[in-house]
Amino acid sequence: MFFVDTVEVPGLGNRSYLAGGRTAAVVIDPPRDIDRVIAAAAQRGVRISHVVETHVHNDYVSGGHELARITGAAYVVPAAAPVSYERLAVTDGDVLPVDAGIALRAVATPGHTPHHTAYVLEEGGEAVAVFTGGSLLIGTVGRPDLVEPRLTAALARAQHASAHRLAAELPDRTAVLPTHGFGSLCAAGAVPTDASGEPTTIGEQAAVNEALVKDVDTFVADLLAGLDDIPAYYAHMGPLNSGGATPVDLTPPAVADADEIAARLAAGEWVVDLRSRVAFAAGHVAGSYNIEAGEGPGGQLALLLAWLIPWGKPVTLLAESPEQLAKAQRELVRVGIDRPAAAATGTPEEWVRDGERPATLARAVFADLVELPASAILLDVRRATERASAGYVEGSRHIPLHELRSRIREIPLGVPVWVHCAGGLRASLAASLLASAGHEVVAIDDSFDNAPFVNTPAADRC
Repeated sequence: MFFVDTVEVPGLGNRSYLAGGRTAAVVIDPPRDIDRVIAAAAQRGVRISHVVETHVHNDYVSGGHELARITGAAYVVPAAAPVSYERLAVTDGDVLPVDAGIALRAVATPGHTPHHTAYVLEEGGEAVAVFTGGSLLIGTVGRPDLVEPRLTAALARAQHASAHRLAAELPDRTAVLPTHGFGSLCAAGAVPTDASGEPTTIGEQAAVNEALVKDVDTFVADLLAGLDDIPAYYAHMGPLNSGGATPVDLTPPAVADADEIAARLAAGEWVVDLRSRVAFAAGHVAGSYNIEAGEGPGGQLALLLAWLIPWGKPVTLLAESPEQLAKAQRELVRVGIDRPAAAATGTPEEWVRDGERPATLARAVFADLVELPASAILLDVRRATERASAGYVEGSRHIPLHELRSRIREIPLGVPVWVHCAGGLRASLAASLLASAGHEVVAIDDSFDNAPFVNTPAADRC
């Protein structure tokens, strides 16, 4: 009897899988922190026979190369993938025996990348599940614009064809198990972010998936029109994965005292406060940036920090506890931020030098906009797609969070700036960026559902 275990990577909106039988199993698209996968295999009492990649990933660093080395498993990578290490190269139709009566069959599914490959899990020669990586997702497909702009339109058409191939060749009851699509920006369009519930099936997707219910021209036009901004750090993930990522080091970083924290800030390095935005507003080290730590659908530490920080710049982490720091380190190695320059745990009073006091940050809710001074700026830091789909507050200025550092001079000094996003987390980060540049800031910590005077998208108006 086969089994499939899911390894959640919710901060990045991804899933990895351990699948097999009584004695052996395969791992599909493993995360960088492979200890979780090894523990899952040990709990099952199975040997990892193959480590399998659906494609060279652009949104996270794969642990596949290291997992295969440690376990002695065959490292399975599509033959056309541009990698520099030895691997078991697979092409369309190749079958990998896993355990008695259980095998994995490769199916070429280009679209997310030119070399993308899905893998059908077969028991007794019958398909029971398909690991679709970034091809067929829940309701949509993986975005086709992460490789090269010139290839985007052609890859969008390939996504449509790949989705139809899977739907035509696999039984309706086949479970669809994608890697992306639970909040990942590798997905094209809106997808569920809830990690609970049963897997979807080929039959269910045939009725609702955009690639399967639209003709190819309509699908491609809609797909290309809805593509979101590409996180800046994606440019570094592909090369890391093509070369084979090194092992991770999750030991605690060097401890920074108040003098060192001040020195690192003075040197232009990043000091990131991992505590909640409420705690940050009540007191923090002046010049530090607030990105709430924690995994789950709302946890965006890895995505936000990797997207915003100049690549390779030293970062010091401030946490309320060693446990919070350890969780943050684990999340950051998944996107290639391997070793913090330093860290400190405790309270802001311990992180500022003698004679100094922690800085504070003003907070508000949308109902407080009735008190917005006439001279103030209301700054919306959501992505352009969010503003277009959910509407915006009339009179607000829009600078997406990922563009704020490069466009911060567009915001005049000496003018109050009220900052909002969709829920408060990104507003706190944006406010801390602005405050460090000398602006008078108020962070709106509220759901955009409560925003007044919203100019709704034309399609939603009665």
